[in-house]
Amino acid sequence: MSNQTEDRPSSKTEAESAGPAPNPDGDAPSGADIPEDPVRDALAKAEDSWNQYLRTAAELENVRKRAARDQENARKYGVEKLAGELLAVLDSLEAGLEAGANATVEDLVAGKEATLNLLRSTLEKHGVSEVDPEGEPFDPKLHEAMSMQQSTTAEPGSVLTVVQKGYELNGRLLRPARVIVAMEPGDAAGQQSSGGKAP
Repeated sequence: MSNQTEDRPSSKTEAESAGPAPNPDGDAPSGADIPEDPVRDALAKAEDSWNQYLRTAAELENVRKRAARDQENARKYGVEKLAGELLAVLDSLEAGLEAGANATVEDLVAGKEATLNLLRSTLEKHGVSEVDPEGEPFDPKLHEAMSMQQSTTAEPGSVLTVVQKGYELNGRLLRPARVIVAMEPGDAAGQQSSGGKAP
């Protein structure tokens, strides 16, 4: 047996013991990349989603408050323009009362006509129109029959007399016209209350 120990081959080569070779482009070796943490990524996404939800909820609340404020203002001031124009009618009536003591009948009538025309003009500007159907066929959608009356001149089923005018607001009925409906002479039914509908 020899006193000198045999040199055993090294388990690692010199290249391996020296570590990974540097990347010629200067980048860190692939082994140095930090692995992704799925839990951390999920928490980051959850936080982003929560922040987005809070922003959306705040925007919706602001929209709701603005809508409520606009609705309240419309309720309070929706007739502001009409009210302002009606003041002219009020002024006209007050002026007529002040002048009434010394005015003639003709002057009073003329003043009332002027005030009435002013009121009609104001209402028309805001979409209010008259329903004055004398001579027209009876329409239960627009007219309310107070009674029926025999007539030799009017067409049966037509409006013979307008007791009270009706009014519409932009095509929507505010008040039906109250009318008397014509019927054929000699009808056994005679004059009768129709309860709003002509037979």
